[in-house]
Amino acid sequence: MSSGSGAKKHALLRSFGFAFSGIRTTIKGERNMKIHIGMSIIVICMGTWLSLSMVEWLFIVLAIGGMLSLEMLNSAIERVVDLVTADYHPLAKDAKDIAAGAVLLYAMMSVIIGLIIFLPKIITLFH
Repeated sequence: MSSGSGAKKHALLRSFGFAFSGIRTTIKGERNMKIHIGMSIIVICMGTWLSLSMVEWLFIVLAIGGMLSLEMLNSAIERVVDLVTADYHPLAKDAKDIAAGAVLLYAMMSVIIGLIIFLPKIITLFH
């Protein structure tokens, strides 16, 4: 193994460290991320209890992963905008609002996915 590949391996490991640091930072500092994680835990518990199929789990995992990822991107955009300007600027407001809108849209889609998967199973339990 050449020293170049060792340096590349070290750089790759460092980049994973930075990514995990970003995840930790978002979980610790963002209220909405905590809410999304709490809801995700509830959904995972319900999915386990209701014995979701493999395909249903795939949709749930995509919804959860997408939601958490999008919340992190929203937080990053908010921080970059705040770093660039402390003053009110319509474009800064637009950037934050658009990112928040993307999160809201994905959250609504995730709720719809959850209803499609869980509602029939819950109705069956009560009949």
